[in-house]
Amino acid sequence: MHHGYEEPVYLISVVAKVLTIHPQTLRQYEREGLVSPSRTDGKMRLYSQQDIDKIKMIQRLTRDLGVNLAGVDIIMQLKDKIDEYESLIESLRLEVSGLSKKNSQTKNPLVKHKNSYEIILFGE
Repeated sequence: MHHGYEEPVYLISVVAKVLTIHPQTLRQYEREGLVSPSRTDGKMRLYSQQDIDKIKMIQRLTRDLGVNLAGVDIIMQLKDKIDEYESLIESLRLEVSGLSKKNSQTKNPLVKHKNSYEIILFGE
């Protein structure tokens, strides 16, 4: 039986056992806002594979790299922003590609003027 990446199916006890982590640590990650497991009508936590992957990342940052939970939160927020910007860049790239193909057929250049920027490097 296959479940979707974002489908909540794992109980906290299962996640704790699989990741060799105490359930109380998982609750702390939730309190800190690092993970947000779904809840059943009976208020039981259900984790998705996406949640598990996020917890694995938290474990790598805290255990292997010594990052505290506040640092993990900042890193995860930055990662989410990067993912969002990469998605935007890809959609804009596709849009420009489509416009370029359209304009190459009509012989009108897509970019009529390019700005020139200077980079100033300051030495020590």
